Amino acid sequence: MDSATNKKVCYYYDGDIGNYYYGQGHPMKPHRIRMTHNLLLNYGLYRKMEVYRPSKADYTDMTKFHSDEYIKFLHSIRPDNMHEFAKQMQRFNVGEDCPVFDGLFEFCQLSAGGTVAGAVKLNKQQTDIAINWGGGLHHAKKSEASGFCYVNDIVMGILELLKYHQRVLYVDIDIHHGDGVEEAFYTTDRVMTVSFHKYGEYFPGTGDLKDIGAGRGKYYAVNCPLRDGMDDDCYERIFKPVISKVMETFRPGAVVLQCGADSLSGDRLGCFNLSLKGHGKCVEFLRSFPIPLLMLGGGGYTIRNVARCWTYETSIALATEVPNDLPYNDYYEYFGPDFKLHISPSNMSNQNTSEYLEKIKTKLFENLRMIPHAPSVQMIDVPADGMDVEEQEKEAIENEDPDKRISIMAADKSIHRDNEFYDSAEEDGVGLSRDISTKKSTKDEQSFRTQTKRARTEAEKEGSTKETNSGKESEKPEASDDKEVVEGVNNAPPASS
Repeated sequence: MDSATNKKVCYYYDGDIGNYYYGQGHPMKPHRIRMTHNLLLNYGLYRKMEVYRPSKADYTDMTKFHSDEYIKFLHSIRPDNMHEFAKQMQRFNVGEDCPVFDGLFEFCQLSAGGTVAGAVKLNKQQTDIAINWGGGLHHAKKSEASGFCYVNDIVMGILELLKYHQRVLYVDIDIHHGDGVEEAFYTTDRVMTVSFHKYGEYFPGTGDLKDIGAGRGKYYAVNCPLRDGMDDDCYERIFKPVISKVMETFRPGAVVLQCGADSLSGDRLGCFNLSLKGHGKCVEFLRSFPIPLLMLGGGGYTIRNVARCWTYETSIALATEVPNDLPYNDYYEYFGPDFKLHISPSNMSNQNTSEYLEKIKTKLFENLRMIPHAPSVQMIDVPADGMDVEEQEKEAIENEDPDKRISIMAADKSIHRDNEFYDSAEEDGVGLSRDISTKKSTKDEQSFRTQTKRARTEAEKEGSTKETNSGKESEKPEASDDKEVVEGVNNAPPASS
């Protein structure tokens, strides 16, 4: 990766999001987001980006897309009062795939809050790339839960981006069709939705090549239906030409990328055969355009591979190489037996023939030729931001005690540059070697540490330097100690919500 193409990256994460539990045997596990966060912490990637804990999206934010009665229902229902909502559960499709669990509404608030905050940050031109791995829930409809998704944070984020950008491009590389987002913008020419997905006897059953939009939105829905066994080469052969043509024709002001990891090889619910590198090439290609990029999570049900994938794609966003050997982390045992970052594709047969892919590509190009280049939009006053990022940052800074150490928020916002030098290897963390044999197994432990990362005082820095010079290696802190206190970034005050 070319370090000259570095872009400013903001990352949104709330430490509570991994606590939510859909229920025994359910394939959707929010714990994967905590695993991702822990892995990128131990790779040292958090040092290279601004880290924020977003505020929760509120009722007003959610009802910009969803119906009032649906959001009131989500706010009211709990496992202990489900019997009072039997008719509404059926009406809003809540029950089986989308179960009622403890903290359901708060989970939706956290997921949507990070996406909206990222969109606001991009609108303010305060970052080039915003990442929210807790978002990307693309199946939720206006008044209906679907496919493990309750609130469509993607639609909310796009609506926020449309306040500042005439045209927004949505790209979906989840194995399932992005039906909720496509449906929301099916009749507008201001949002183009592009979905690469498995089609044919597969959930949600939509996303045919012939589904192209309606009314003013005709030809602005682009669907690329694929077959089982899709591998890296074939995926790149269809992805890059289609996205290049879309960029040339539509000329978006911002891009939203849903990085669903269920298109990876070996996914519990998937049937594609992509490696992390094949999946990551999509991120790398979209990153190469000089356009604001909002990166979101999505599907992914073999959770060790989801954590691998989103950590790797965070490194791509940061234009930072990470070693294939995984650093020791709180969930190290999940990644056995090889403990490597990258996964190997299986030997499953690829049913996407060259002829089939050419046929799809030709048809999509024909459709894209039908739309006018960069459709114009009538000028209007810019509505208020969904979340006041600047005001909340200002308040947090004003409330700090000048006699105390640097705040968590200030520490999380500081970025280590490649051309700057730091006191020790522990300060960066990328590629740290760790003595795994001396670490206690933590598979059954969940890390809810409250000790916060703090800036080192001058006295401590001098002491560290003296110890190094005198060769007192035994008194030098272990590399892992630095990572054990880093979990405190979870408790950073909201900075952009």
